[in-house]
Amino acid sequence: MRYIPIPKQFRESSRVIESQLFLRPKRLAIFEACLIGLISGLAGVLLKLGVGWLGSWRVATSTLIPAVILLPAVGLFGGLLTGFLVERWAPETAGSGIPHVKAALSGVNLSLNLRVAVAKLITTILAVGSGLTLGRQGPTVQIGASLADWIGHLMPTSPDYRRQLIACGAAAGLAAGFNAPIAGVLFVVEELLHDVSGLTLGTAIIASFIGAVVSQILGGDSLNLNLREYPTSFSAGEIPFYVLLGVLAGFLGALFSKGILAGLQFNKKTLKLALPFRIALAGLICGLVIALLPENFRNNTGLREFLLTGEASGVTSLIAFIAHFSLTIISAASGAPGGLFAPSLILGSALGHMVGILQADWLGVGLPVTYALAGMGAFFCAVSRAPITAVVIVFEITADFKLVLPLMICSVVAYLVAEKVDSGSLYDRLLEFNGIQLKKDKPAVDGLSDLYAANVMQRQVETLSSLLTFDEVMHAFSRSTHRGFPVVEAGKLVGIVSQSDLANAKKRNYLGNALLKEFMTPQPITVKANDTLSEVLHRLSKYNLSRLPVTEGRHLIGIITRSDIIRVESNRLSGETNQGASPEPSYVVYQTRSPQVGNGRLLVPLSNPYTAPALLRLAATIARDRNYELECVQIMLVPRNSSPSETAVRTTKGRRLLQQAERIARHWDVPLHTQIRVSHDVAYAILETIRERHIDLILMGWQGETSTTGRIFGDVVDTVIRQAGCEVILVKWSEKLLQKGQKRDWGDKMGIPKKALSQESVDLTNINPVENSPSQITNPESQTEEISAPHSQLQTEELGLHTLMGLQRWLVPIRGSYKQAAALRLLPAFVAASQVPEIRLCQVHQPSVASPNRHELQQAAEFLKRQVGCEVISTSVCAKSVSDALIDLAQNDQCDAIVLGASREGLLKQVMHGNIPEAVARGCECTIILVRSAN
Repeated sequence: MRYIPIPKQFRESSRVIESQLFLRPKRLAIFEACLIGLISGLAGVLLKLGVGWLGSWRVATSTLIPAVILLPAVGLFGGLLTGFLVERWAPETAGSGIPHVKAALSGVNLSLNLRVAVAKLITTILAVGSGLTLGRQGPTVQIGASLADWIGHLMPTSPDYRRQLIACGAAAGLAAGFNAPIAGVLFVVEELLHDVSGLTLGTAIIASFIGAVVSQILGGDSLNLNLREYPTSFSAGEIPFYVLLGVLAGFLGALFSKGILAGLQFNKKTLKLALPFRIALAGLICGLVIALLPENFRNNTGLREFLLTGEASGVTSLIAFIAHFSLTIISAASGAPGGLFAPSLILGSALGHMVGILQADWLGVGLPVTYALAGMGAFFCAVSRAPITAVVIVFEITADFKLVLPLMICSVVAYLVAEKVDSGSLYDRLLEFNGIQLKKDKPAVDGLSDLYAANVMQRQVETLSSLLTFDEVMHAFSRSTHRGFPVVEAGKLVGIVSQSDLANAKKRNYLGNALLKEFMTPQPITVKANDTLSEVLHRLSKYNLSRLPVTEGRHLIGIITRSDIIRVESNRLSGETNQGASPEPSYVVYQTRSPQVGNGRLLVPLSNPYTAPALLRLAATIARDRNYELECVQIMLVPRNSSPSETAVRTTKGRRLLQQAERIARHWDVPLHTQIRVSHDVAYAILETIRERHIDLILMGWQGETSTTGRIFGDVVDTVIRQAGCEVILVKWSEKLLQKGQKRDWGDKMGIPKKALSQESVDLTNINPVENSPSQITNPESQTEEISAPHSQLQTEELGLHTLMGLQRWLVPIRGSYKQAAALRLLPAFVAASQVPEIRLCQVHQPSVASPNRHELQQAAEFLKRQVGCEVISTSVCAKSVSDALIDLAQNDQCDAIVLGASREGLLKQVMHGNIPEAVARGCECTIILVRSAN
């Protein structure tokens, strides 16, 4: 991103001004507000003169050259040049610019600087002057805000104060565009900033006043309205017609906003043209349509005056409304720089003029001019959702007190109707379309308002299936201490069942084989993960509940009870809060999303491109077995003295690694989400991802040893083991197996046909199988070497295929009940890619035990045989050391993988009693998989 450099002399002089002349903050604020108003006013005048000159040339030339040739040609080439400049110079200048400013004021890291201001000025002159039916007043808001931010960087200030300077620039820009200083301030407060503090209002008023004065002196009346010769009127009998005007303006204004969003969707998903061609096509259409209409339509300012003075007929007003309604949607949806304020005023005046003619024919009391002016405010309000600004802006243009009451009636009715038809601001919708979600800050009214359900909820939830019978539900309640259970189908919450539901079911004779879905409570009250604890407690009290499911969409991600909230309050009262500085939150710089259709999510942190393909394929087998979605994350570290959200990073290599994940996920037909995070700490970023994305299982690589005293696996993995509430799987790959994959001899050793391997490679790289059919491949082994993953230095054979297929003999030690062993439940997924798997279950007992109980071991073997359908061998070993026994068994039986299971508490105790996983990893050359059960 290119920035216009600031001369060193100018920077030095600004410091002198700040340090010597304006040491007091208020004086400096007033000086900066005056400077912003002056520069924004000059920019507004320059924009007006540029648009006026180019538009006048276009209209004048259309009388010399046939309009049907000239106007489309000017629109085409002007749009093409505009789109080229926007795309190459400043993509931030596309559209009106107001959503961009609103996002910047809300804390989103978007560019506002001198480059943006200059680019917006030039491209708006080209777009509006070429005949696109857009306005120049909206862009003046972004130009003023960009100039204000540039001035704020010249005179170093705090981020909060720089935000107020941006608001000053936006107010000054709008005031310069309309010669309406009060409306400029009100629009910023009502729509953009939502802040009425004294400093904000004071500086905004000063900047807005000076911007309007500069525009008035140098540019004259902005709208060029000469309404003193056409008096307005109002009487009580006309109120129903003003209400009708408000209803029509609200409905059509909401339809107008929906049309712009629909046009953006059409251009993005169907038309798929580059920005220059989209704007050029819009300019061509606008020029062609306007050329076929009367000459009054070629000048937007002249058309607006023609409608407001009452000289137009009803048919002309109708044609003007339909033409501008359609052309403005086409122009705005193309992404051309230009605002919606002026088109809204034209549409409102045409609509109001038609209602005024209807009233004149019906009552003969009011004047159509009054309705045209009231319609301007009503339609402006329906589009911008700023009723106060709509009333004031028209009042300032006309300076007629008789219009205040009609304007208030029409604007309020239009606002209510528009909100009913399509709730929400158009600017917020445009930001959401571009992937920016603004969050409204809520004031902390008590000690629970700064905590959220996601921080307190229990993530491991006992659930019941809706297909359970009444007797099975009674049995579930009898063996549990819970008084209620969420009811799920395919991971989605469909109801809740409590003891009161069972009592009611008995009264209604739902006994025996009656299904749970017949007597459960459907559509239960729920909360979202980002709801505050105050809101959660309010719902618990309001509906007299003891628990609330926490959902994301329809998926159940946790449950929160009154006890959880009481525990948090107790910790706060006793002072048991987390002390010390925590790392700065990580920042997502890249992400992709797939449909949310799984029963849970499996997280795979990626860092090593050498082992990542094998890890991804293992994750894909687990995800398909459990019907999970895959979530892949790569974490990029930055120095502690750099903010993750403000540090520029290169994501090319990371995206290449994530593209491998996308190919593997497509091959296994598994939903995949990807993201790249910038962070100070890897473990902290992983834990953030687990909390934010509601992860059920995490799969990580592991080196197999650690050099840190008191650590089991290393800093990152140990932190995840200690703090992650989900299930954790660690994998240490066999170096021998990876080296065999590089030598291309593992397929012969395992008896895997080379044709199958080659076909798998073809599938993963999306190469047409017809062009590379087995009959055309003379040497499958060399063919595999030639095919590589797109945008990757890894060979396709190394995409984890050799690693998983090379795991044939599995050694699984068990201890205690096999029903509680998470490792056994995962074995069917582990061996899914093996050609001829063989599982050996072992039980290690101490020499002091004379006759160990082999009952659990035999039951585990029978359970696995039913699940995997392969050979399962069980054996009992007597040894003093568990790790030595496992190493000897693995070497004697030539095992390819050892699967270890443990709880979190058990793993942490190993620091004192010997690190069994590390000892096994050091003594064996095979792959080690460690499964830690959820908390």
